[in-house]
Amino acid sequence: MSEELLYEVRDGIGYVTLNRPHARNALTFAMYERLSEVCDEVDADAEVKALVLTGAGEKAFAAGTDISQFRAFSGPEDALGYEARIDRVLSRLEAVKKPTIAAIAGACTGGGAAIAVACDLRIAAANAVFGVPIARTLGNCLSMSNLSRLSALIGAARTKELIFTAKLVGAQDARAIGLVSEVLPDADALAARSVELAQMVSGFAPLTLRATKTALLRLREATGLPDDQDLIRMCYESADFREGLEAFLGKRQAEWRGI
Repeated sequence: MSEELLYEVRDGIGYVTLNRPHARNALTFAMYERLSEVCDEVDADAEVKALVLTGAGEKAFAAGTDISQFRAFSGPEDALGYEARIDRVLSRLEAVKKPTIAAIAGACTGGGAAIAVACDLRIAAANAVFGVPIARTLGNCLSMSNLSRLSALIGAARTKELIFTAKLVGAQDARAIGLVSEVLPDADALAARSVELAQMVSGFAPLTLRATKTALLRLREATGLPDDQDLIRMCYESADFREGLEAFLGKRQAEWRGI
């Protein structure tokens, strides 16, 4: 697993690379856990001033969670446990004390998009595409915390549009709706800009940046999040979810029945 999520520090900048290019950098459960561990390491390391996350190769930042792992789900505790794990890991990433930058080339979908949204800054190569096509693929749902992050970034109407239409948004459109702040010509330019941006923010007052991160997070959390376990169970325990899973892995069109 250590080779599937790489972490190194160079010149005061931490670099996470999702390293499963053969699977479009889809994350295993172990990779999510390693990402959480890296966040702890970043906060504990005074040498690290910023963290850059990227995907290996040019075809994907991350195409979400490795779908094959859902085949082992046998009851509601599996679905609730999965969403709880993702919420815990992404909340940890969001709370990292140092600035975090997602450098996105290629597909950034599902769980990959959730990781990018949990970062402070997002920049993209021109070939980047974003989406949460779960209504077309698996028939599952986003947790309340993931919906909160996404809607805080692009608004409720855009969030509905992304999920209801299962559309994939290109880099320039992603910039127009606020998903990313910059679009670079290609992966090489993206990599260079991510280093430049990380070095720039590393030179600013760290307590100002940390206070801003923490305050914005507190503002979003001030009203608290409603319970979503009934919604998670409704989707993950459904016949539709099992149909979506088998259809996705079998590379065929799912036949949705709403049950």
